[in-house]
Order: sequence, then C-alpha cells, then structure tokens
Amino acid sequence: MSIGSFDRKKHQSPMAEINVVPLVDVMLVLLVIFIITAPLLTHSVKIDLPKASSTPNITRPEHIEFAIREDGTLFWNGEVVARDALPSRFALEAGKSPQPEIHIRADRLAAYEKVAQVMSAAAKAGLTRIGFVTDPSLNQ
Repeated sequence: MSIGSFDRKKHQSPMAEINVVPLVDVMLVLLVIFIITAPLLTHSVKIDLPKASSTPNITRPEHIEFAIREDGTLFWNGEVVARDALPSRFALEAGKSPQPEIHIRADRLAAYEKVAQVMSAAAKAGLTRIGFVTDPSLNQ
C-alpha cells in the first residue's frame, strides 16, 4: 500500500488508524521509572522524637442565670435586680473576655414583652450569647 502515490486513478481514502506504538513506548518508560523510584519513596529516617504530654486548656465562660417571674420580678443569679440596673450590668458583663452566656429562665405565664425587653437590653449592651432554659420533664 503506497501512501504518497501520484496516480489519480487509484484514489484512496485517508488512513484512519491509530498508531499505538509510541503510546506503548511512553507507557513502558513510565512504568520503568516508577518501578525504580517507588522503593526510594518508602525509605525513612529513624529518629527518636521527644515525648510531651499535655492536656487541653478548656476555658468555659461563666454564665448568668437570669430569671423572670410571672409578675415581672427579675433575678440575676438568684438575687432580685431592678429593671433600670440591667443596662449597666449587661455592659459590665459584655466587657469581659470571654463573654458570659446568659441563661434566661422565664415562668410559663410570664409576659413575652418582659422577656423581649431583657433580651433587647442584653443585645444593646453587646452580649451575643443568650439562651433559654426549659424544663424537659414537663411534657404537655
């Protein structure tokens, strides 16, 4: 079969074969390179590292137990606090690092307005960690 024929009578279609010999040559060369270099990658240097024991230093921020009764009485960690003293107390706690968490315990029949006012005063002072405490034993 002649590829470069000048004969116009014998019109041949172009060859559509893939020559895989160069591909096989490249793959064999890569295989040999990997066979030679693979044992070199597993070689390691034996050293005796120093041993140290440490325990993680977990600092838990303190929390403030804040209670609201049905009649609107406010309690800060068990002691009665006036509503007008809240902004200054919240601002003092917001300046601490790490900021304490505020756990709000509100009576079931406490007005939502009172709870919202406390949350608003805490947020205005810069406190961001506010949570509600519920009693899981009361299933109704």
